[in-house]
Amino acid sequence: MARSKNRIQVILECTEHKESGKPGTSRYITTKNKKNTPDRIEMKKFNPILNKMTMHKEIK
Repeated sequence: MARSKNRIQVILECTEHKESGKPGTSRYITTKNKKNTPDRIEMKKFNPILNKMTMHKEIK
């Protein structure tokens, strides 16, 4: 079965991690429908380095 051309993979990166000064990054890969959500998405995801839920924004 063919995949839809409207659905693309996006990378979510933690916004609070850079301010903490700890090494490493927290990134998640997900998909979105670019027809329904043309702007960048923001989601609350778990950051294992900071050990708490933080805001992750779409990059690139």
